[in-house]
Amino acid sequence: MNEDADLSQLSLFDLFKMEVTTQVVVLNNCLLALETNPDPKSELAALMRAAHCIKGAARIVQLEPAVTLAHVMEDCFSAAQVGKVNLTADDIDVLLQGVDMLQNIATNAELQPGNQPQIQSLVNAIANISTAVNIPALDILQPPPARESRQPEALVSPQNQTVRVSTDNLRRLMGLAGETIVSSKWLESFTESFVQVRTNQIELSKLIVKLQELVSDRPLDKHIQEHLSTVNQKTSECTRLISDRQTELESFSQRSGNLAHRLYRELITTRMCPFTDGWQGFPRMVRDLARQLGKRVNLEIQGQHTLVDRDILERLEACLTQILRNAVDHGIESPSERVAQSKPEAGTIAIEVVHRAGMLFITIADDGRGIDLEFLRQEVVKKQLVNADMAMQLTEAELMEFLLLPGFSTTQTITEISGRGVGLDIVHNTVREVGGTVRAVSQPGTGMSFYLQLPLTLSIVRTLLVEIAEEPYAFGLTRIDQVLMLSPSEIAMSENRPFFWLNHQPVELISARQIFELPLPAANPDSLAVVVISDRLHHYGLVVDRFIGEYTLVVRPLDPRLGKIPNISAAALMDNGSPVLIIDVEDLVRSMTKVVASGQLSQVNQSTQQTLSKTHKRILVVDDSITVREMERKLLENHNYQVDVAVNGMDGWNALRDGNYDLVITDIDMPRMNGFELTSHIKTHPQLKNIPVIIVSYKDRQEDRIQGLEAGADYYLTKSSFHDDTLLQAVIDLIGQG
Repeated sequence: MNEDADLSQLSLFDLFKMEVTTQVVVLNNCLLALETNPDPKSELAALMRAAHCIKGAARIVQLEPAVTLAHVMEDCFSAAQVGKVNLTADDIDVLLQGVDMLQNIATNAELQPGNQPQIQSLVNAIANISTAVNIPALDILQPPPARESRQPEALVSPQNQTVRVSTDNLRRLMGLAGETIVSSKWLESFTESFVQVRTNQIELSKLIVKLQELVSDRPLDKHIQEHLSTVNQKTSECTRLISDRQTELESFSQRSGNLAHRLYRELITTRMCPFTDGWQGFPRMVRDLARQLGKRVNLEIQGQHTLVDRDILERLEACLTQILRNAVDHGIESPSERVAQSKPEAGTIAIEVVHRAGMLFITIADDGRGIDLEFLRQEVVKKQLVNADMAMQLTEAELMEFLLLPGFSTTQTITEISGRGVGLDIVHNTVREVGGTVRAVSQPGTGMSFYLQLPLTLSIVRTLLVEIAEEPYAFGLTRIDQVLMLSPSEIAMSENRPFFWLNHQPVELISARQIFELPLPAANPDSLAVVVISDRLHHYGLVVDRFIGEYTLVVRPLDPRLGKIPNISAAALMDNGSPVLIIDVEDLVRSMTKVVASGQLSQVNQSTQQTLSKTHKRILVVDDSITVREMERKLLENHNYQVDVAVNGMDGWNALRDGNYDLVITDIDMPRMNGFELTSHIKTHPQLKNIPVIIVSYKDRQEDRIQGLEAGADYYLTKSSFHDDTLLQAVIDLIGQG
């Protein structure tokens, strides 16, 4: 089905599926309400209407099994409404199976004859609830052609007609709306400059008047007097015209800005939906799990109509489901246990959804047994995640973090419901993916709570802008642990690794310029701007050039043809129209971990002035083989050369334009740009052409050597030169000793 087709273009069967999907929500909710509502008149009426609507829709598309099933359910609800039957929990189980079957019929375009006995058995079971129900025989029929486009009035009323828009189309519209806001900002600055033009024009008019006063007492040529008078008149006219146009321009600029923001807000609204759209299956799931486990559980939801980004809600469904399943299975006690602890027989799980401080907060709390922190501490040691001494020093919050690790579980019993230790880490990962945080809090014997802090929408993000090598970069505020300014005296060294102390814990410092492979600053700053970021296992301080400030940015996805750009998740436009890259913090932490593991940390307060004073020669090694790269790097570093590596020709070319190298050593066969092309690029570049190039390759053919030298290489060596001093001697010949 076309994503942007309106309802008038849908087939009858598509409309039937939409009708069933809508009415199934009513059936589920009202059937669950029957168990707790002592006077369910309104629920029974709603159940009858829902079953009747499905029956009518099924009759239009000639799905007799659905007609029969909906009809017998409608009669059952009618009997309950007039008091002929009293629906028990077991009866509701059967009726809920009927709801599931209607959903299943609507989902499958064609019914198989093998399904008839199952449907007939369910019809009989529902009919047995009330003797007043007449059971018709089933007749399995195929639905009409799916391309039927005539719209039956019984299914969709005109006021409910909608247009479906794909996510990509909506994202592009969001981008255009963001650009409109940028344009309106430019208009504001243009208006401000017009104010200066008007001021200058007024000053010019005053100067001309003063000039006339100065020459009024002097005999001047008649033509000069006339010209002065004309100039004064024209200047006055220009002043009035500029004043009028300035007023109009200011009014237009204000209207344009308001319109741009209204357009953007409306588009944001189209991405939002009530939280109730995503929780419809939760009450039924909790009720079924509780009955399966012999428990009684009430699900309470506050903030059902709180607006949530559709993408976020869709991604969170699995997370919330896992938390609820764990709460029912492990958290809520059996009725006998609860009574013994002076608790109500029925446990309670409460979900609260609110907007607060520009963020979305979701709390899931149960009044069950909670988690014993000392037991958790012992489990952490038992699983060899930390030693016993360190475990004793862990705070409550740190202990709870272990629940979110992959494969971690405190239960000894594996069931089909939970207990495999594969749930809460998915919760953590999903929440982090959408730029949020999750925190677990336990009160032993009283209950367990999960606190999810999320952005209101994935389309806009509140960020901290920083500057790195004269370019802006954005960090989502929810992914920043802390920002601070460090003086050089606060930086300590351990095994040549810079770090500082934060909350009595050492935090390693890494230069953002090193991570992004950017040139060093011209001079050392008096203090360092540090952004503290982390994942569950690592904690780092990223040194940036300076903090710019907080900005709300419209997220623009990167062109998929670029692939995954390391350390970058998306882009945005600032108010002045300039682009800014949004940092992928998870990826950045992984990159920082690799740099630390490599032992190649640069000093965070090192400048180009310090670098130039050193005698180390810089060499760039370009090879797509990690073995060759490391062999060459170790060989050269052992002889006091400073070595950087690149994984292919394009990577090397980018590094060359950003760095200051004395020599390039390159392979030939590499993806994206081979060694011959890289050499040619270097030798034809006005700033790089004097850098010597050594080609090192397995190819030893004469034509390859000739091609390499014709491209501009200073040496052509084979990789057998690793085993003698040929490569090292070539390096010394070209740039001297390290």
